[in-house]
Amino acid sequence: MSGPMRHASLEASTTVNMAYRDTLRHDLYRYKGRLSAGAFLHAYFRKRAFKYTFWLRTAAHLRSHRSLLSKPVYLIAKLMLDVCSVRYGYQILDDTQIGPGLYLGHFGTIIVNQEAVIGRNVNLAVGVTIGQTNRGRRAGSPTIGDRVWVGTNAIIVGRVTIGDGALIAPGAYVNFDVPPNAVVLGNPGKIVADTGTAGYVENTLD
Repeated sequence: MSGPMRHASLEASTTVNMAYRDTLRHDLYRYKGRLSAGAFLHAYFRKRAFKYTFWLRTAAHLRSHRSLLSKPVYLIAKLMLDVCSVRYGYQILDDTQIGPGLYLGHFGTIIVNQEAVIGRNVNLAVGVTIGQTNRGRRAGSPTIGDRVWVGTNAIIVGRVTIGDGALIAPGAYVNFDVPPNAVVLGNPGKIVADTGTAGYVENTLD
């Protein structure tokens, strides 16, 4: 590899690694409200959701940018992710597009379709399903904006868009587009307010 090509490759690798570390920083801050080695260790060993998120991010990073040397490391990260998935009940594949600052609230099953797109600083509570529909005008998977809060046992399905700052109340069923800062309640879901997630999405670095 020539000098300019090697330099460009190193720059690209550095940018990718910085993006991975920055994403982990955002995730950690959501759980601890501070950034330090002690905060990381406490979150990793005491917060099951953060431990799962760590392996999700690591596997995703290695999957997207793996080389011949990093392939064995990816397989280890994927194994750890699978172990955590079985143990904790979270079902999120490592190729799912998820922005920094993911917060998985409480302990229990959370299912996210791998074709879904999730923005920054999103909260997913226990029992949440973000799923795909296979027919009709809404065939596909959801796109969820930034600073969205999804409550316990809520279901979001189909090719719908959840706007920035929207709040999906516990138990809501959503198969329609939700505007920014809307509050959705009920099954079937209905927009009942426009107060959004103020006070619900906390500890963000943005």
